[in-house]
Amino acid sequence: MGRGGVFISSPWIGAGLHLLSCLLFLSACAPPAPTATTSPDVTEAAPPKTAATVSPAAGAVETLNVDAESLRGATVTVWHPWFGPEASSLELQAAQFNSSNEWGITVITVGQDNYSELFNTVSSSLAAPDKPNLVIGLPEHALYWEAQNGVADWNPYVNDLQWGWDANEIADFDPLFLNQDVANGKRIALPAQRTARFIFYNVTWAHELGFDSAPATPDDFREQACAANQFMRKNEDASDDGRGGWLVDADPMTALSWMLAFDGGASEADGYRFLRPENIDAFKFTKSMYDDVCAWQGDVNPREEFASRRALFVSGALETVSEQLRAFSAIGSVDEWTALAFPGKAKAAFVVYGSSFVMLSSSNEEQLATWLFVRSILSAENQAQWTETTGMFPLRDSTLTLLAPYAATHPQWLAAVKLLPQASLPPARADWRLVRVAIGDGFNHIFRVNLPSGQVAAILAQLDSLAADLMQ
Repeated sequence: MGRGGVFISSPWIGAGLHLLSCLLFLSACAPPAPTATTSPDVTEAAPPKTAATVSPAAGAVETLNVDAESLRGATVTVWHPWFGPEASSLELQAAQFNSSNEWGITVITVGQDNYSELFNTVSSSLAAPDKPNLVIGLPEHALYWEAQNGVADWNPYVNDLQWGWDANEIADFDPLFLNQDVANGKRIALPAQRTARFIFYNVTWAHELGFDSAPATPDDFREQACAANQFMRKNEDASDDGRGGWLVDADPMTALSWMLAFDGGASEADGYRFLRPENIDAFKFTKSMYDDVCAWQGDVNPREEFASRRALFVSGALETVSEQLRAFSAIGSVDEWTALAFPGKAKAAFVVYGSSFVMLSSSNEEQLATWLFVRSILSAENQAQWTETTGMFPLRDSTLTLLAPYAATHPQWLAAVKLLPQASLPPARADWRLVRVAIGDGFNHIFRVNLPSGQVAAILAQLDSLAADLMQ
């Protein structure tokens, strides 16, 4: 039984009671979907789901000292790394803001090639007079630019009595999203989009294999994956004898999610530590599944493999749910499937990540104009439009009500949203932009060279050494 080439998925990367009540509303009131699904029931543990850091009701102030008339004719330049639907949605919302805002503010969007190109270009322009007002970058990018004294604090704008959010609006945001970019009491960014990687699970096929519930532990996951491989071995086609279980991918967030599921992780104190027993167990677990042909790799399209029952499990980002639904539809499959967190020893795990709005330092008038545009983008109505376009998490609880029709046709998306209380965050460090790439490479190396599971500790030790160098 042969194995295919290496498949590397494209790297892209808690809800409180209010959110849970919104989810219950959607579950109860949304019309049934054609293929209804159920969801079983970082940092590394996500911060406690408490109220958001700022509260205008408690201490809102007017300190911006900007007259509304002075905003007239202001221009806000936005640099972003997006293309396709994301770029189109941003341009549409900018055009709507330009035509409707009462101050005559004009927003100009400028696309960069990708996140890396954007990071390098912004980093070299922080002191330039023609730098952008607003950048859509990653949280780790914001931390780097903040260390260069190039970032403005959003707190005065969020808290302002005249221009900011009131207490109800702030409470409408999931604290996990809203507080991720708070550093040393300064709000260096606001969430632009958030996503996560999940385990996609074919419920119908699992039932046919004899399993009545989704895997709750790593052992359960392994048992079901191995059963799927055994099923593939029973047909007359020997070419698929190595398939059926979990289709491995080497995305850094997949690797980190497995570490967290085994109670490990990447961060420790003021740095990183990968060589720890929990991470060794996580990597040994995934590699032993591969050794026993319960996990496999191939130069294939994971969406098609999953829809065609050549993989019981695949890892996928939240924004690929629509693509996965189309893959099932394309072959006429009516299999029920859902999104799961990575099954853990004590609790399941997954990592929330995404881009943020970073305001670069400029004049008071330009910064206020920038805030007014971002405030518009983050409105519940615009967030609903954004979620329908991108398929990512809604940033506000109230957006969920507006998304009831979308949730009805994307039940797997809703299942993923319901998992938010289990979410974790990546390490809040500027050098994470480099270290996360190393994690993906190290995890992939284990499978690419078919490293014996007993030697995975050496990979983790190398990650520790490399992370120490990158921190310099």
